Amino acid sequence: MCKYSVAVDRQKDKNGNKKTDFFNCVAFGQGGAFVNKYFKKGDGIIVHGRMESSKSEKDGKIYWSLVAEKHDFPLNRSLSETRTGAAEPETPPADQAGGFTAVETDELPF
Repeated sequence: MCKYSVAVDRQKDKNGNKKTDFFNCVAFGQGGAFVNKYFKKGDGIIVHGRMESSKSEKDGKIYWSLVAEKHDFPLNRSLSETRTGAAEPETPPADQAGGFTAVETDELPF
């Protein structure tokens, strides 16, 4: 299990003040291990899941948390980046350009 918080900025109000909401998240199993391995405080993250409430036995308050079911990297970060934030250079094979394999037009069926 991995517990973490996600900060989400709101748009500035009419006075130019910025507010931030913090969401408590919890991930179980492989999802929790993934977050623990590839993310650190301040990193961007995309979280998919469901909101769940629980009532505290101590004070009777209701607390909300996001039960994470899936995690994604934001567009500006990938799995090749380490927890330190340093990106490993990715060199595509010589026969590939942009993740696509070159195909001779003679091989096309149309």
